[in-house]
Amino acid sequence: MTLSNNQKRKMKTAARLYAVQALFQMEASGQTVDQVTREFEDHRFGATYEEGELTEGDVDTFRALMEKAVDDQAVIDQMTDRALVAKWPIARIDPTWRALFRAAGAEMTLKRTPPKVVISEFVGVAEAFSADGKEPKFVNAVLDHMAREAQPEAFSS
Repeated sequence: MTLSNNQKRKMKTAARLYAVQALFQMEASGQTVDQVTREFEDHRFGATYEEGELTEGDVDTFRALMEKAVDDQAVIDQMTDRALVAKWPIARIDPTWRALFRAAGAEMTLKRTPPKVVISEFVGVAEAFSADGKEPKFVNAVLDHMAREAQPEAFSS
C-alpha cells in the first residue's frame, strides 16, 4: 500500500503529538524511553477508543524524536532556557510544555525538517493542549527563538 503525501504528513504530525505525550509520560512515571516507546507503538498508534480512532503515527519520526530528545535533553533544555525569560527556567514551566519543547528541540537539532515547519507543527500540538488559547503564542515565541539558535542558516536570508 502506497501512502499519499497527505497521509505521510498526517502520520508525521501524529508522531509529533505522540512524542510530546510520551516524553510527558516518561517524566511523570519515571519509565525509560524504551518502555514508553514500546507502549506507544504497541498500544497508541492507530488505537480505537470510544472517542474515535487515533491516527497511525510515523514510527521513524516518533523514534527519532524520542531518541534525540532523550540523548540531547541537557542541550535542548539549555536552548529552551535561553528562549524563556529569566524568571521562568524550564524547570518551572508546565511538564506538558517542557515535553513539547524537548520534542520540538529534538526535531530542530535533527535538521531534517525546515524550522518554520517544525514551529508550525508544534504550535498545532500546543493548540491541542491549550486551555485558554494563550499557550500557542507563548510556544510560537519560544520555538522561534530555539529555531534561530538551532538553525541560524535557515534565517539568514
